[in-house]
Amino acid sequence: MKSKTQFVCGDCGYSSAKWYGKCPGCGAWNTMEEISVPAESARRSSSAPAEPAKAVSLQEISTADEARIRTGFSELDRVLGGGAVCGSVVLVGGEPGIGKSTLLLQICDRMQGVNRILYISGEESVRQIRLRADRLGVKGERLKLCAETSIDRIRAVIAKEEPDFIIVDSVQTVYCPEINSAPGSVTQIRECTMQLMQIAKGEGRTVFIVGHVNKEGTIAGPKILEHMVDCVLSLEGEKFVAYRILRSAKNRFGSTDEVGVFEMLSSGLSEVENPSASLLSGRPAQVPGTCVTCIAEGSRPILSEVQALVAPTAFGNARRTAAGLDYSRLYLLLAVLEKRAGLPVGACDAYVNVVGGFRIDEPASDLAVALAVASSFRDRAIPGDIAVFGELGLTGELRAVSSLSQRISEIARLGFRRCVMPDQQTSHLHIPDGIELIKLKNITECIEYCIGK
Repeated sequence: MKSKTQFVCGDCGYSSAKWYGKCPGCGAWNTMEEISVPAESARRSSSAPAEPAKAVSLQEISTADEARIRTGFSELDRVLGGGAVCGSVVLVGGEPGIGKSTLLLQICDRMQGVNRILYISGEESVRQIRLRADRLGVKGERLKLCAETSIDRIRAVIAKEEPDFIIVDSVQTVYCPEINSAPGSVTQIRECTMQLMQIAKGEGRTVFIVGHVNKEGTIAGPKILEHMVDCVLSLEGEKFVAYRILRSAKNRFGSTDEVGVFEMLSSGLSEVENPSASLLSGRPAQVPGTCVTCIAEGSRPILSEVQALVAPTAFGNARRTAAGLDYSRLYLLLAVLEKRAGLPVGACDAYVNVVGGFRIDEPASDLAVALAVASSFRDRAIPGDIAVFGELGLTGELRAVSSLSQRISEIARLGFRRCVMPDQQTSHLHIPDGIELIKLKNITECIEYCIGK
C-alpha cells in the first residue's frame, strides 16, 4: 500500500505536506515531525459513511441513570466535580515521581469493592506493580493487572475482562501496529487515545490515562490530546515537599477551579482535609517577612503563608526569585511598592516563597506579598493575629475580591482576630464573632497599620 508523508506539530497537532522550522499553527520552533500516512486510510476517512448516524431529540435523552463513580478520595472527587462520570476519559499528568501511579493504584484499592478494575501498564511488569501494591497496602480482590503496550492486545484484554474502570499507564508507551512510527509520537498518541475514547463512550467504561509531561511542564504529545479527553488533571508539587496539589485544567462535567490537597507518606498519598492548618503549621511568631493570606480555590478557601527576604544587593542588578507565585507579578508588586509606598526596594535582592509547595495564582494574594516584602525591608514583624487579602492596583489602591464570606469565615476559624481587606461592601455578610474587619483603601494605609510608619 502506498503511503504519503506528512509533517505534524508535536505541540498543537498542525499537519502540513512540507516541513516548517516554525509551526504555522502555534508558532513553536522545531516541533514538526515527519510521519507516514497510508493513502487508502486517508481516502476512507474523507468518504461518507455507509449508514448515516441517527439523530435524536434532546428531550428523548434520559440522564436519570447517569451516576458518578466515587473514587474513594474525597479530594479527587471534589476536583472531578463529584466523582468520575461513567464513560468518561480522564487524563492525569505530572512530573516524574510526583505520585501519579501511586494515586491511581490507591484508587484501585478503594474502588474495587463495587467495580471491576483493569490496570494496564506499559512501563512496569506485573511483578513490579505487585511490589508497589504491597508497599502501599493495596489488596487485589477485583483488580486485574496487564503489562501490554499494543493497543490491539489491550482492546482484546478489555473485551475479555469487561472491566468497569480502566487505567492506562502511560499513553506514551502504547502503540498501534498499523502505524509506522515509534510509540510516543504524535500519530501514535492520537490514534491510541482515539481508540480508548471509543471504548469509553461506546461501552460506558471509565478510562484514566497517565500522560508524561515535557520540560515546559505541559502534557507531552499534541495539544489535540487534551481536547479529545473529558477531563485533564495535573498533579503538582515538589519532589522534596510532602504536599501535592491536584488541579483540573479541563472538566466537561464540573468546575475547573477546585483543587485537591494530598500529602505524600511512606504508605502513599494521604488526603489533607484541613489544608489551611497544615500549611500554617510551624509558622514562626513575630518574625519579619511573613504574612498570611486567604485564597479561594473554587468553593474552598485556603490560608497560606507568604515569606519574603529583602536584602541590599551586592551586584549591579538586583536579583528577584519567586517560588509559588508568578515571577512577573512579583516584579509588578515591587514596582508598586517603590513608586506608591516609597520603599526603595529596587536596589535590593527580593526572594519570595509560598510555604508548603503551594502555588498561588489569584490576584487576592497581592496584598500579602507586598506586606511580606515591606515587613522584611523594614525589619518589622506583622502581628500574628492578622490575616490579609486583596488585589493591588498599579496606583497602589486595594481592589475588591470575591468569596468574602468564605474567606472571612476561614480566617476566623483558624484563630485570627483581625482581617485586613479592601474597603468594599460587607453589610450583607455574616461576620463571625471574635474577628475584626480592617477595611483599607491603599497599600500605604496597609503598611502603616500592619507594620507602622
